[in-house]
Formats: sequence, C-alpha cells, structure tokens
Amino acid sequence: MTPRAEIVVDLAAIRHNVRLLKGLCGTGYLAVVKADGYGHGLVASAGAAREAGADWLGVATIDEAVALREAGDPGRVLCWLTVPGDDWGAAIERDVDVTVYSEAELDEVLATGLVARVQVKLDTGLHRGGAPHDTWDALFAKARAAEEQGLIVVTGIWSHFSSSDEPDDPANDEQERLFDEGLELARGRGLEPEVTHLANSAAAILRPSSRRDLVRVGIASYGLDPAPGETPDLGLRPAMTARATLAMVKEIEEGGAVSYGRTWVADHATTLGLVPVGYADGLPRVGGNRAEVQVGGRRRRIRGRICMDQLVIDLDGADPGAGADVTVFGTGQHGEPTATDWAEACGTISYEIVTRIGGRFTRRYVDSERH
Repeated sequence: MTPRAEIVVDLAAIRHNVRLLKGLCGTGYLAVVKADGYGHGLVASAGAAREAGADWLGVATIDEAVALREAGDPGRVLCWLTVPGDDWGAAIERDVDVTVYSEAELDEVLATGLVARVQVKLDTGLHRGGAPHDTWDALFAKARAAEEQGLIVVTGIWSHFSSSDEPDDPANDEQERLFDEGLELARGRGLEPEVTHLANSAAAILRPSSRRDLVRVGIASYGLDPAPGETPDLGLRPAMTARATLAMVKEIEEGGAVSYGRTWVADHATTLGLVPVGYADGLPRVGGNRAEVQVGGRRRRIRGRICMDQLVIDLDGADPGAGADVTVFGTGQHGEPTATDWAEACGTISYEIVTRIGGRFTRRYVDSERH
C-alpha cells in the first residue's frame, strides 16, 4: 500500500553527523533528542547517536527522560525543564541527571529523599531558564551543603548562548565571560562538577573556546545547519525526508484562482497538482505561494494558501499523474528543497520545520549504511 504521506529518517545520517561533529569538537558529546528527536523520533534517534559515540543524551522534560529509560537506554541522560510539582523522583530513581535553576527547585529535589545527580544551569544572558546572576552564590552554597551531607552529587554546571548562530555578536563573548565567572564562584564554594558545558550546535562548530567538557548538539546531529551563512561545509547529512503521494492532477484556465482567499491567480493555462498534506500535518500555512516541493525531478511552487489537509502546486503544464511521488523536503542531494529552504520561504528556522511536522504523516526508518 502506498503511503499518503510519510517521514523517512535515515539513521545512518544521524550516526554520520554525530561521528563527524564529535571528531571536530574533540570533547564529550551530548546529543539533544528532546521534542521527539527534533521530529526524527526520540528512541531511534537516541539509539543512532549512541551507536556513533554520543556520551550523553539531552532532553527537556522528565517524561522524555523516562521514555529513554523505558526504551532501554542505560547511559548518561540530562533533563532540564520542570515545573513546580513535577515528579523529580521518576527521573532520579532512573539515574537521570536533573537540572536546577533555583533554590526552590533544589528543595524539590531534596524532598524526594533520593540521592540525586544534579546540574546547575546559569543564566548568562539568554534570560530564559537558568539561575539569575544575583542568585548564583546562594544556590552554589546550598548545593554544596547538600552535597556534603550526601544528599546530592553536583555533576555539572552549564549555560546556553543566545546568539551563537551570529558569531560576531558581542553577547557571545560576554556570556562566555560570565560563565567562567560562575565556574570560579562555584569552585570557590567547593563544587567540583564532573562536566561544564556551554556550546550548542552553532557554538560547537563556530566557537571552539566554548566547547569545554561537553558540547550539546541538537539540530546539527540531524544534519541541518545551525547557522546558515556562517557554517562551513562540514559534510553534514540531513536525516529527514518528508514525502507524499500526488492525489490528483487537473487543468486550470487563465484567470483561475487557487485555494482559500484566491491569493494566486493563474496568468496562463496550466496544470495543478493536489498534494494531500497541510497545516494539520505541521506544514506552515505561511508557506503558501512561497515554498516549493519536488515532483518528477523538478521543483514546483505551492500555489495559493496551504489548507488543513492539502496544498496545491503548479505543475506548469506537466502531468506526472496521480500517484506520483512528491518530495516535500529532503536532503537536497537530488535538487529537492530542504528543510532549510522551507524555513527561508516561511521566515523561520529549520528547527521549527522538522520538529512541527507530523500530524498524519507516518514515520519510516531506513539505514543507508546497512541496507
């Protein structure tokens, strides 16, 4: 049976990217597999990263960490996003390293009565999660006191860049300076963390001084460029292809308007193709009249607005026939649009394209190194 629409993930590409980047950085490697492996599948992506030498896996939520353990992953896992009342014990009892941003979070960890491996995240300028600068010393002191009592082990101190995809932004220097200040303060309080880490994908590639003990690599592990226009050609291989089956071909006369709101009107007679995927499947509605797909070896522009379940493309007089293969985006190796191309067309980043796609797409795994 021909699938209506599917996401095809090449696990060999993930292994290739992890091996390449770990070799480049020469440090420990934390493969970020949050958000269902950036849309590639949590468990399968984690397994491929582990096979390629990932020392750690990183997830946002406790639920994600638990899912890795229940799937059989025995290695080091770090999670970093909780809300008051979260089940910290579910992570701690499964030997997951948890992250605290505040004394209140540390109190919740201590309240479990379990000896936890804890990492402290510092806000060095992203002003999102992480301990504010004026709380660092008190948090370090409390963490060290708990460590001395045998209640926790502080395994790491880390932070996150705001602008590592813009290597000339002075904020990068300032954040690295503040991170070093935080490490000195922590050591002054007697903390000796196993790992310190600051670099995300862009920084791991573009800012060697930030690599420290670990690099946390998300999007680049999946073969996508974390800093378009800045990243050298490293040979990363996109792991995801999104494809669909053409549902219908029809003719349209000059002056015919396409899709809701009549935002595209044909200036000559042509043929249209109906692709059975839409914004309910994670394609950005804003891609109408902007993004492209590939059919029959040629890129074809989307005409009119992307609908909930379908979109329309201009076949420019060609008729590949219903049932033809449509590459929504892929690796780019055969001229097809990539997730980065879609991101540029939609005014966003490739992260959003691959993590939001799903809906009624099915997912299939291949391994180009083994089959």
